[in-house]
Amino acid sequence: MDRLEGRNVVLEALARQRRPVRAIWLDGGARVDAKLERILALAGEQGVQVHRIPRKELDRRARGDVHNGILAEAEPLPRKRVEEVIDEAMARDEAPFLALADEVQYEHNLGAILRSGLGAGLHGMVVPTRRGAGLSPVVARVAMGAAEEIPLIREGLFSALKKIRRQGLRVVGADMHGTPPWDVDLTGPIALVLGGESKGLSPTLRSRCDAVVGVPLAGGLESLNVSVTAGVIFFERVRQLAGR
Repeated sequence: MDRLEGRNVVLEALARQRRPVRAIWLDGGARVDAKLERILALAGEQGVQVHRIPRKELDRRARGDVHNGILAEAEPLPRKRVEEVIDEAMARDEAPFLALADEVQYEHNLGAILRSGLGAGLHGMVVPTRRGAGLSPVVARVAMGAAEEIPLIREGLFSALKKIRRQGLRVVGADMHGTPPWDVDLTGPIALVLGGESKGLSPTLRSRCDAVVGVPLAGGLESLNVSVTAGVIFFERVRQLAGR
């Protein structure tokens, strides 16, 4: 079972219905507001048991720092392969759009990338099997529902890139020394490769890219946070698609 922590996370899981929520634990002294009313209504409709327990017990059960007085257990999200995600996008007549993140260590960054990705039409996110953050309660909380919609694929990046190329996607890297993204065609089937927080895009990954883009900066800054960089490039793609 996956542990969901926080009102937004639990509400998104119930509302999006990508997987069954099995049980909810609620702070017995919680004030019922509009969001909690919606959670309780959806739980009732879906036959999810709600257990009211003391706040200290919630604190003991929580795995993250913030639970907002509510926890839930849900079935794991369906595991997807790179090929499946691409095929599903094509079946909907959409140009596949994937992101690959090498060694994104901070859970808040991964959650923020997923959240921006959902708004920009991202179909899937690939992270290494052993390195970097996975789908933790913190990632789910920061992603604000995006973790329910965007498959997080654990796979070696070079293996994933081989499959991505076979499916006809262009590979675009993100690096501070790259070409401004508005000077590169980001429409069509694309896989965006993001480096880690500390070292950026490795030379080996860079060599696998068809193009490399970077956000020009003022003020003497050398680089942006990886989640901010991802958001800028994601929505430059949206802008280009809208201007076709």
